[in-house]
Amino acid sequence: MSQSVVDLEADSGEERFAKITDSALDSLRSLIGVPIANTVEPWCYEATRDNIRHYAHGIGDDNPLWCDPQYAEQTSYGTLVAPPSFAFALSRILSGYVGGLPGVHAMWAGADLTWHKPILRDTKIQAAAHLKDLVEHDTRFAGRAFQQIYHVELTDENGDKLVSGDSWCFRTERDAARERGSKYSAQKAAGKTRYTEEDLAKIYDLYENEVVRGAEPRYYEDVQVGEELPVMGKGPMTVTGFIGFAQGWGGLYIRANKLAYKLIKNHPGLGIPNELGIPDVPERVHWEEELAQDVGTPGAYDYGPERCSWLTQHLTNWMGDSGFLARHTAQIRHHNIVGDAIRITGTVTEKSVDEQGRNTVTIEQKAHNQHGDTSAIGKGVVVLPTRS
Repeated sequence: MSQSVVDLEADSGEERFAKITDSALDSLRSLIGVPIANTVEPWCYEATRDNIRHYAHGIGDDNPLWCDPQYAEQTSYGTLVAPPSFAFALSRILSGYVGGLPGVHAMWAGADLTWHKPILRDTKIQAAAHLKDLVEHDTRFAGRAFQQIYHVELTDENGDKLVSGDSWCFRTERDAARERGSKYSAQKAAGKTRYTEEDLAKIYDLYENEVVRGAEPRYYEDVQVGEELPVMGKGPMTVTGFIGFAQGWGGLYIRANKLAYKLIKNHPGLGIPNELGIPDVPERVHWEEELAQDVGTPGAYDYGPERCSWLTQHLTNWMGDSGFLARHTAQIRHHNIVGDAIRITGTVTEKSVDEQGRNTVTIEQKAHNQHGDTSAIGKGVVVLPTRS
């Protein structure tokens, strides 16, 4: 995004990567509240049949409401609907394309989104965004870090709101995370998980037993506070799976040949030489072990918006076609590296009538890996039909 490019002071030490400087932070803060008028185009401008399907398949979601036109035609929508998290394919800013601090690593860490109406097949989308805030943190991962928060509005061709809300990334110095970060010390020492056939069978049972509510309404009156949602599984994580998500979502910096050259030329600090001396993008932490470890993580890891999408899928599976996901907040707590397996749980914590007179159910979610580490937490507000 051209108005966000910030120069960094040269690093006088022998460390490999760029550092966060006061001058760069001052320049970035000057952009708070300024509309972003010139940024990379979204992966999808329209919610076409193929775009919706590719995104749904990228998160491992085979809900027929997203993927089967003949099924969708029989629903109240009369056409295919995009999964709520398809919003991430409609704005690179929402997905973590942060400006400023070139050469300083960015890790997508969460979102707080409100859906105003379903995104139906063939809807054309417009996006607007601005930098909302820049907040300093002290982290176990890298010490000093900055939370970079953006606000995004997605509207249809008529100007009607579709999705609005915030997403955020943490900016961390790669050298500090690798050399001084303590968050993953035990995990790095333990190494990666290896699976037996019995281990895999337990994971695959979650897939076999995954229920998509679909056409059967889930009524507000039938839901009780304290009710547990079915456990949903994801993984074991593979690079293939990460690439599957990128195919539907679009990635942030995945470009080829001339377009890759132009991207790195236009954004100094973005290209990191690989083992052959070729400048390549930092996004390859999701498939390249060496670079992932260079930035302080135990290995190649999944995408943040991907994990948020799993949390929202957990809710859409449960609520059925007649439900509507009105709001969802997700916070990323732990990297999912290659080999990790995730279990997502949820509990109904509240039933209420909102300001619009809708009957809503609040659900709190947790995602854990095979070691019991909290991978992510979520909180969703679902609108459900009533029997009356």
